[in-house]
Formats: sequence, C-alpha cells, structure tokens
Amino acid sequence: MARLTEAAVLKMRPRASRIEVHDAGGLYLVIQPTGAKSWAYRYRYAGKSRKLTIGAYPHLNLAKARARVAAERVRVQGGADPATEHSLAASVATDFAAVAVSFIQKHAIDNKLRRWKETARLIGLIPNPKAPSDDPATFIAHPDGAVKSWGHRNVSDITRADVVRLLNGVIDRGSPIAANRIFAALRKLFGWAETRYPIEKNPCDKLSRPSKERSRDRVLRDDELLLVWNAADAMSWPFGTLVQLLILTGQRRDEVAGMGWSEIDLDKRLWTLPRGRVKTDKGHDVPLSDQAIKIIKAMPKVVGRDLLFTTNGRTHVSGYSKAKAAIDAAVGIEDWRLHDLRRTVASGMARLGIGLPVIEKVLNHVSGSFAGIVGVYQQHSYADEKRHALDAWGAHVERIVSGATANVVALRG
Repeated sequence: MARLTEAAVLKMRPRASRIEVHDAGGLYLVIQPTGAKSWAYRYRYAGKSRKLTIGAYPHLNLAKARARVAAERVRVQGGADPATEHSLAASVATDFAAVAVSFIQKHAIDNKLRRWKETARLIGLIPNPKAPSDDPATFIAHPDGAVKSWGHRNVSDITRADVVRLLNGVIDRGSPIAANRIFAALRKLFGWAETRYPIEKNPCDKLSRPSKERSRDRVLRDDELLLVWNAADAMSWPFGTLVQLLILTGQRRDEVAGMGWSEIDLDKRLWTLPRGRVKTDKGHDVPLSDQAIKIIKAMPKVVGRDLLFTTNGRTHVSGYSKAKAAIDAAVGIEDWRLHDLRRTVASGMARLGIGLPVIEKVLNHVSGSFAGIVGVYQQHSYADEKRHALDAWGAHVERIVSGATANVVALRG
C-alpha cells in the first residue's frame, strides 16, 4: 500500500467502527467513528506487540507524526518501551499542575529554551524561593495563574471554555497583551501534553489570540509623572516604593519586584541582576542613582529574608492591578500602564541628551543597536555611560518632584 499523503489524511472519512490506516515504519492513522483522527506507533518489545498513541490530527500533522515515530523507533532499538513509559507517566500524575511542571522540566529546560522562566510564569508557575540554588526547576503556583485555577484537575478535563474563561479574566483585569502571551504558552503546553497524556483534544485548538495587539507609545509627561510619584509616595512600601524604583531605574516590573538585598551593593551604588532573573537571560548591572539609594535605604529589612518587596518572606509581591487602581483613583490619569514608566524613562533620557545605545544598555535591550552580529562583537559594558545616564535621570526626577524649574540643559552622553 502506498504511503499516506497529507491530502489523503485530510480526506479520509470515518466508518461505523474504529479503523487504522498504515503509513510506514509502524505509523498508523487512527480514525474514530466520531471523525476524530490521531496517530499511533505500533512496534514489538520483548516479543510482544506494543502500541503508543503519539498525538491527535491535525495538531500533529503527517510530517510531525513521521518524525516522532522515527525518534521513538530509535529508542525502541536502544531497548526502550515507550508505550509502558507513557502509561506510567499518565498513571502517576495527570493533574494539570504536575503536567505543567513536567512540561517546563522536560521540554523547556531540557531543550534549553532561553525564556523557560517566562514560559513557566505565563502558565502559572514561579520558582520556589525555598528550593536549593542548584535546583531551579522546583515551582510553586502563581497566585493568579492557570496552575492555581486548574492545579488539581485532570489535564484531560480542561476544556475550551476553561481556557476562554481564564483569558477573559486576564483581559478584565486590564492585561489584554498578557492574555495573548498566556494563550500562546498554554497552547504549547497542551500540544506537548497531547502526545504524552490521554488528552482527547487540545483545548486551545480553534481558538485565536484573545486580543488585538498594537504597539504602545504612551509616555507620561513630567506633570503626570509627578502625580504618579506623589501617589506612590502616599502608598509607601511595598507598592508605592516599587513604583518609585520603576521610575528611577527603568527596569521591568518583575525584575524590580524580585529585587534581593544580595543583589545590591550600596557602597558601589550598584544593583546586579543575575542571569536567571532577566528577560534576556543575560546578567545585567544597574547603577543606582542617589535618589534610588535613598529609597532603598529607607526600606524595611528583615533578617534572614533576601527579598525587598515581600509580605511573606517567600515570594515577591503581586496583585499589581489593585495598586495601580489605587494610584489611578488618586491621580486621574487615563490610559497608562506600569510598563509605560519604562518607556517614559527612555524618552526622558533622550530629552536629556543621552544617546540611544546607552539608553538601550540601561534598559537591557538586545534588539535595536545591539541586535544580531553587532551584539556578538560589541562587548563594551557601558558601565560609566549607564551610571551617567541614570544619575542624570534621577536628578531630573528630583527636580520634577521638588518643583524646580524645568530648564533642562542637554547633557552629553
């Protein structure tokens, strides 16, 4: 019989009973009376016939199914029994939380995906701060994530309606772009799990991105920045202080929220983010202005606890939407987000005469001036230039807050 083609697979219709159509090398197309199609690999192990279900069609197309079977055939030749392994995995842990952890450990980390921590966060997992430093893949549930919502449910019971409900909740709290990112991460997770667990279909199939995306260009004016600063000052620690450090450093929200005392050298006026704590997966030094140092020194410090922004000593603060809503109620500014503060810092530095390459280094961007081959060969740290830029920006913020006349003289970057 001729090997299958993608067109042939698409056209095949169900019959009154379940059928299997052989392709080659042990790969079979399984067609249920309902019309559902999936792939199976048949092989022999210890003299007995074995069958491994490897995924549903069309999520797993013919080419991907053949590639998966080729890989499993090599494993069988090496003495493995994939069907038994799959059965054991499914019987040991099929709740969503366990599958999510397995996805990060066996797919994202094992395949050295650069942003596995970001993927973990999007599906609702954050590293356990009590885990040993050499065990980065031990997780706890994020308070607002999918793992918290679905953790103890069987992964096969998660429906399309569950996914839509979760994403709508993210949109309702004012994070439509985050909903898109979470959707993409969940679709990958379920696609991976579909070939390893008894999942009838991927609940993300036939769903599209929940929100339309457009590039934001919102920058707060100096008078708006003053209102936000004063509202944050009234809130005090932890959220008010966090917002003020976002303004002074220009770093990402979760990078500031996760700041640890061990990362800060007050004598050198330097904050060092380790590789695993930044989006670019590359260590980043942030010079601290006098204004930032003053705020950090005034923060409460609990002996034995490293995090600056924590209420339980184990995880950094979350619930940013409530803090943002409190600031909004106090200032009455429309259409702004915490991430806009980062763009505001960049724009403000440009007004102060700081060069674009320096601004990108301050923000730890890997695109723009340092994309591609330039980033490989341009190894200059820009340490002095970054310090000059953040000191100039801190002084500018102080002038705004103190009400000084804004006659800003362009500074040479």
